Amino acid sequence: MSSDAELIGRSLRGDTDAFVELIGRHESALGSYLARRVGRQAAEDVLGDVWVAAYESRANYDLSYPEARPWLYGVALNRLRRHWRSAPAEEPAPDLTGVASDWDPWPAVDVRVDTQALLSRALARLKPEEREVLGLVAWEDLTVAEAGRVLDIPAGTARRLLHQARKALREAPEVVALLQVPTT
Repeated sequence: MSSDAELIGRSLRGDTDAFVELIGRHESALGSYLARRVGRQAAEDVLGDVWVAAYESRANYDLSYPEARPWLYGVALNRLRRHWRSAPAEEPAPDLTGVASDWDPWPAVDVRVDTQALLSRALARLKPEEREVLGLVAWEDLTVAEAGRVLDIPAGTARRLLHQARKALREAPEVVALLQVPTT
């Protein structure tokens, strides 16, 4: 089986099937990464842009790296940033004055803790670069060095950012509350 670098090299020499094979290897992981950031529908469009950008910039790929996944995540991150810059401002909340007055939008008060909302709040307070390194390592299963390559920062800086992110999450009031065991 050819390495990603070999496939990119072959595609540079005119073998279009080699780049198609590279896409097949990484399409699912990159699609999931994008869907987590912009939703499934927008992710499909952004993913198409990622492949076009990767194909057009493949001559800049450092063939000494056999695994192209970090490079592809970097291309995807750049396309995400472009997507976010071009996205229109969010629509305001819909007018609910016409809804029946006896309609209750909150069916039952759930006594369970909304873990996802609490974690989202804690993650939102991280610095963007800390959040990116954490996401690349925790969700995309990249090494810290690979996350550094994606973000174009030294591995030591990525390691420091990951440490800071983990520490901030451990100390976040939402996470502390989730981890506390109630005493009876």
